[in-house]
Amino acid sequence: MMSTFKHLLDNASGWIFYLVVLSGIALLLPEETFIPSSKEFLFVIGAIGIWRYSMGVIHFIRGMIFLHIVFPHYRRKVRKMGEAANPSHVYLMVTSFRIDAKTTAMVYQSIIREAIECELPTTIVASIVEKSDELIFKALWQDMSPPERVRMNFVRIPGTGKRDGLAQGFRAISRDMPDKHAVVAVIDGDTVLEPGVVRKTVPYFHLFPNLGGLTTNEFCEVRGSYLMSEWHKLRFAQRHINMSSMALSKRVLTLTGRMSVFRAQVVTDPVFIADVENDSLNHWRLGQFKFLTGDDKSSWFSLMRLGYDTFYVPDAAINTVEHPPDPKFVRASRQLMFRWYGNSLRQNSRATKLLGPKRLGWFTYYVLFDQRISMWSSLLAPVSAVIASIKYSIVFLLAYILWIGITRLIMTVMLLASGHQVGPAYPIILYYNQLFGSLVKIYVYFRLDRQSWTRQPTKLTRDLASFQQWFNRWSSRAMTFSAASLFCAIMLAVI
Repeated sequence: MMSTFKHLLDNASGWIFYLVVLSGIALLLPEETFIPSSKEFLFVIGAIGIWRYSMGVIHFIRGMIFLHIVFPHYRRKVRKMGEAANPSHVYLMVTSFRIDAKTTAMVYQSIIREAIECELPTTIVASIVEKSDELIFKALWQDMSPPERVRMNFVRIPGTGKRDGLAQGFRAISRDMPDKHAVVAVIDGDTVLEPGVVRKTVPYFHLFPNLGGLTTNEFCEVRGSYLMSEWHKLRFAQRHINMSSMALSKRVLTLTGRMSVFRAQVVTDPVFIADVENDSLNHWRLGQFKFLTGDDKSSWFSLMRLGYDTFYVPDAAINTVEHPPDPKFVRASRQLMFRWYGNSLRQNSRATKLLGPKRLGWFTYYVLFDQRISMWSSLLAPVSAVIASIKYSIVFLLAYILWIGITRLIMTVMLLASGHQVGPAYPIILYYNQLFGSLVKIYVYFRLDRQSWTRQPTKLTRDLASFQQWFNRWSSRAMTFSAASLFCAIMLAVI
């Protein structure tokens, strides 16, 4: 009770401070800034901002249509089907590697509990590296004593990466020869299942015959600072809106590795297994290299290539336990952005080229294209404001800061519709993600071959000749410098 009251008090204080700062900036501006006919005002709220915000507004409107009209309609249809929508068998496959014992126990306990409570024939497949994980699982299994319809199967693998763990698990399920009505839930080793998540997700494979995979809503518990905790929670709130928007077209853009459910005939398809295990990119400058991270993007690309749809179930939820890779916020967020944005950029460039609008649909195609240019378009307004403040007046920079403060406040309020909590740090974190995230994306874009896990010291090693290593390193630097110089030159010429 006291902790809840303190949390509310802290949030209220934060919001009051934020509004006071915005009011102070507004008072510093000359009166003509707020006259619509003035050039300064038109500049501040000009076409750049409207263009950038239009994508967010479209996602929000589409997301609300899906959450409040389309998905409730689907849910009613599923309820009418009753037991007829149940799969013949459920596989719950979990991959674990170097996760602390407390989190591992929470995850395994939630999986065994879900296998018991879903009342469906279920096999738990544990793809693990370390003996200690097996002992934890067996102790929980003995303690919870599941019924005979629930079976377990251990797959012991070397610590060569998550992709190998997934592939070995998929092959283990293949040997079981599941029929076409079976489904497979792929669960990460730091993901705690909410009660009922299996029952809420599996019927949609019966409702949509062409559905290949789906994913769920996510919440998180962060073992880190307040700022890191808010940063993760903001990402999950944004994810909920964007997933809902893309689900309207049955083109959810990623089947997150935390918890996604697939049709069994998909994960037992040798083509799909090969795509997840050995996915690679042939880059015109960096050569061919294997993907180390981004198995969720590979599975999405494979599903699209095989002709399946993807979906999102917003009322089925999981809780992830987040362990930041570094105690410092900036360093931790940079490492995570480097991995996430690298995964996206490696996938969406080939998706737009190889799949095209005919397979993806024009909206999905545009979203993927926008992800490739947003790193530059997100910098247009801040760079314009800085140049204008230097060349003309500091008023431009103050007006821009006020504009950012107001628009990020509106965006934060809109996130309330996601059902996730929002805090007073959200407007600042939103802008941090835009600015710092764009810089990380630009850096990654010219270094797509550089990959590493944040939870383990595993990096991609390519065994290249010394000249090729030298060429890749210096050509990446030259490309980054040239692109940044061209961008700055254009901005200086225009402003």
